[in-house]
Amino acid sequence: MTDKKLTGAAVAEHNSKDSCWVIVHGKAYDVTEFLPEHPGGQKIILKYAGKDATEEFEPIHPPDTLDKYLDSSKHLGEVDMATVEQEEKAHDPEEAAREERIQRMPSLQACYNLLDFETVARSVMKKTAWAYYSSGADDEITMRENHSAFHKIWFRPRILVDVENVDFSTKMLGTKTSIPFYVTATALGKLGNPEGEVVLTRAAHDHDVIQMIPTLASCSFDEIIDARRGEQVQWLQLYVNKDRSITKRIIEHAEARGCKGLFITVDAPQLGRREKDMRSKFSDVGSNVQSSGGDSVDRSQGAARAISSFIDPSLSWKDIPWFQSVTKMPIVLKGVQCVEDVLRAVEAGVQGVVLSNHGGRQLDTAPSGVEVLAQVMPILRERGWEDKIEIFIDGGIRRATDILKAICLGAKGVGIGRPFLYAMSAYGQPGVDRAMQLLKDELEMNMRLIGAQTVEDLNPSMVDVRGLVGGHSATVPSDTLSLGAYDPLQAPRFSEKAKL
Repeated sequence: MTDKKLTGAAVAEHNSKDSCWVIVHGKAYDVTEFLPEHPGGQKIILKYAGKDATEEFEPIHPPDTLDKYLDSSKHLGEVDMATVEQEEKAHDPEEAAREERIQRMPSLQACYNLLDFETVARSVMKKTAWAYYSSGADDEITMRENHSAFHKIWFRPRILVDVENVDFSTKMLGTKTSIPFYVTATALGKLGNPEGEVVLTRAAHDHDVIQMIPTLASCSFDEIIDARRGEQVQWLQLYVNKDRSITKRIIEHAEARGCKGLFITVDAPQLGRREKDMRSKFSDVGSNVQSSGGDSVDRSQGAARAISSFIDPSLSWKDIPWFQSVTKMPIVLKGVQCVEDVLRAVEAGVQGVVLSNHGGRQLDTAPSGVEVLAQVMPILRERGWEDKIEIFIDGGIRRATDILKAICLGAKGVGIGRPFLYAMSAYGQPGVDRAMQLLKDELEMNMRLIGAQTVEDLNPSMVDVRGLVGGHSATVPSDTLSLGAYDPLQAPRFSEKAKL
């Protein structure tokens, strides 16, 4: 190959299914043979046949995607971008209104809690990105219950405890960490911020928080690993590929690069229907983080389905010994939703489980993680198994009081996902920094108020779970008089600048 650059006109000639070239980051690629294998379907690639696809490619695909999945003979070389015809974008009133809202954003200091970041993000994120991040399965009942379940647990504070100095550091999977939460895996970070998941990596380091690296990240795995500093600890979240050789290679690479835990997602034999995502007409998808082929994806199912065609629905308990044979990392099953499966996980010899319903994105009306936690811990203690396995939960955690309730009930730690995405999407790394610091400040205050000096002091006698474990049949009538008199808390206000 010569050093001579391709012209835009030369690339533009290859604009069909029979000969499809695309430009990404100033380089041309022949993707004709790859079209049937693209997990996001052929249609989205053909939309950019003969054109510059960088803007659509960037948020969805890790930067090493083309090197990994496209033979080097299909890498056609650099393009003289000055010769590439730039398509004039049609005026989009919705996008113009979003840009105007960004100009009027509240200051970061106006965000006093994690839900504030969600309020701001909803107004300033692109519609398709918001739909992907915020959507839940079907009627989104489980997604809402994940949060409201914590409201059914009440504290039983201890008084006259010396809480001048409180210490909320703890250990998770043998690793000391400053606080009992971790950044749980969430897909497609670049939808919210151009830098993607590495923003979360940097913030996690600054706050001594463990980060779980997602399989479906926008950044490459190695980019996220390379962004860590010092002795920073990271775990790997794994969707299991139908091709076990790919799965084995990912696990071995993660262990070689220093990951300290393998979290196998077990609640997603296929991804659920997330109708908000589907209705947003998401057409710019196609993460091929693990793809090994197949074009059976129904594009109408939204972003979630399009990026997940490689996931193996045949994964079962019989596979656990195989995972144990290929890694020395602690193995944690992520997505356990009933007591029986926790007990079976103990018997299988894994090191942990995450009680999780995938953020309410899978089976609607599945129980919240904290509800299952309240059910399973007494049984584990009865059997003397409470130290045989580490229990984590995720889903709906928005306050330090939620973290405290989970720890009191017996969780080792909790995973937080969406709030950090929203903070990152609205304010970048300073937003994530503030979100983490707010949780730390809340935790210090609430440990004093509950009467606990250390995480070890938190125990089941400090919470009343009678409202949580009684089942879902009881309904509470709304008190209309108090609602009418109540002055609701205000979210951050956008400034009233006149439109330009």
